[in-house]
Amino acid sequence: MSDIGTIFGFLGGTVVAIPGGYKVLQYPKPDRVFKRLSDAKWFLTLRWCEQFTTPAGVLNLEGQLSFCNAAVMAMGEDKFLPPEHRQPIFNCCLSLPLGETTIYANPPFPEIQIMAIEIDQRFGRVALVRYY
Repeated sequence: MSDIGTIFGFLGGTVVAIPGGYKVLQYPKPDRVFKRLSDAKWFLTLRWCEQFTTPAGVLNLEGQLSFCNAAVMAMGEDKFLPPEHRQPIFNCCLSLPLGETTIYANPPFPEIQIMAIEIDQRFGRVALVRYY
């Protein structure tokens, strides 16, 4: 039996620190060990986006969608988040405490829920965005 260290929740999932890495309890292969915490958190971030049937994605500080779900792929990234709205949306993320959400509303553009998270300290915050 392996030693278990810290256990914590992230975006509805559970990460367990074990010798040699991190396990995500929701990962489909129970023996999978992530070498870095950021890799485990990235898996849970993608899982968070994919759970929605409505458009959702990960917006980075450069105004790019690092990941988007099937609903965004069907409609197109620029229709989901037009380029002119991306920086103002990300700026909303910067003012939030980590894990907190806010709503970005700019009619006639659909309301967007924004959540500030940090997957990897080296790269800073990202904004989880989805139609509200």
